[in-house]
Amino acid sequence: MQKVCWPYFDPDFDNLGERIYGPPCRVYIDNDSIQDCTVVKVNSENKQGLLLEVVQILTDMNLIITKSYISSDGGWFMDVFHVKDEHGNKLTDKSVINHIKHAIGTSRRESDFIKASEANNNSLEPQLADHGEHTAIEMTGTDRPGLFSEIFAAFADLHCNVMEAHAWSHNARLACIAYVSDDNTHSPIDDPSRLASIEDHLSTVIRATADPASNSTHVGHKENETDGFLAGQGKGCMNSNMERRLHQLMLSVRDFDEPFCEPSSLSLLSSKLEYCDHKERKTTIVSIGNCEERGYSIVTVKSKDRRRLMFDTICTLVDMQYVIFHAALRSDGADAFQEYFIRHIDGRALNTEGEKERVIKCLEAAIERRVCETEEY
Repeated sequence: MQKVCWPYFDPDFDNLGERIYGPPCRVYIDNDSIQDCTVVKVNSENKQGLLLEVVQILTDMNLIITKSYISSDGGWFMDVFHVKDEHGNKLTDKSVINHIKHAIGTSRRESDFIKASEANNNSLEPQLADHGEHTAIEMTGTDRPGLFSEIFAAFADLHCNVMEAHAWSHNARLACIAYVSDDNTHSPIDDPSRLASIEDHLSTVIRATADPASNSTHVGHKENETDGFLAGQGKGCMNSNMERRLHQLMLSVRDFDEPFCEPSSLSLLSSKLEYCDHKERKTTIVSIGNCEERGYSIVTVKSKDRRRLMFDTICTLVDMQYVIFHAALRSDGADAFQEYFIRHIDGRALNTEGEKERVIKCLEAAIERRVCETEEY
C-alpha cells in the first residue's frame, strides 16, 4: 500500500494575525459621552472604499449623521460619527446597536473578498445588485415628456413583468434601473436573443427624440459596455447598492453639464427637478484649495443639510477615483459643512483648474439630483 503524506496546516493559522494584533475592525458604540446623540467609532485597517461602505450602512439604517471626523492616513482607518435615529433620538435599541457592529464588521470582511475578486477579474466597474430571480436592466438617455410611460409600455409589449424600478432625472438626463421577469414564467430573462430584442426595442424608445449631437444615450450589453442599456441577472449581477449605481449612471451621462435640449422638451418631472435644482444651486457652494505641505487637495462643501448628504458626496468622490484621507462634517440641522482632504488614486493632488472645475460640477450635481424626490415604482 502506498503511503501518502501532506504538510500539516494549523487550522488557527489564518486567525494568527487577529490573535496577535486584535480584530481588523473594531466598532465602539458610546451612549454616555454626549447627551443628545450616540457616538459610533470605527477603527480598522484602511481600504479604498471602506469609508463609503461604513457611511452607506449608517445611511441605510435611516440614521442621521450630525457630525463626523475621519482620518485614514498611514494605512489605518479611524472614524467617529455622531448619529441619531430617524426621530432625532439617541440609539437605545440593543438590536440596532448590535446590527451596526455586525454590519460594519461584515462589510469589512466582504470588502476584502470583493476586492480580491475584482483583482482577479481586472475590473473596477461595479456590478448590478443581486435582486433575486429577476433580470436587472439599466437605461440612460435624454429625458423628455412621457418617456417613463413609453418605457413601461415597451416592457409590456415585450412581455416583461416589471417587479421594481428606480429612476433619477437631472439636467435633462435620465437613469433608470428596472428589475423584470418573464411575464409568463415569472423567471429571469437570460436568453441572449430575447435580451438583444429588449435592448433594440428600448433603445429605439429612448433615442426617439434624443439630440443627435449628444452622447447621453448609450446602448450595449453589460459584457461589452460600461454604460447605457445594461442587462444582468441573478447573483453576481451587482455589488453596489441601488442609489450608488444611479449616481454612477448619472455621472456616465454627464448630468453635471447643463441641459443640451430646449426647456420645452423636458418632461413634467424633469421640469420640477430643474426648478428645484436651480433653487438648490444657490445654496450649494463647493470650493477646492490645496494643502501644499501634505500634498492634499481640500474640498469644501457648504449646502442645506438633508439625509444621505454625506453618502452622496463620498460616493461621488470615490467613484471619481479619489482617496479621502481626512474629513470633517458638521450640521446644525439646517445647513451642513463638509471638508475633505483628498488625492487622486494615483497619489497626486488636483493640480489643474479643469480637474478642479469638473470635481466641483460633479459634487454639485450629486447634491442637486436628490433635492427633489426621485421616482420609484
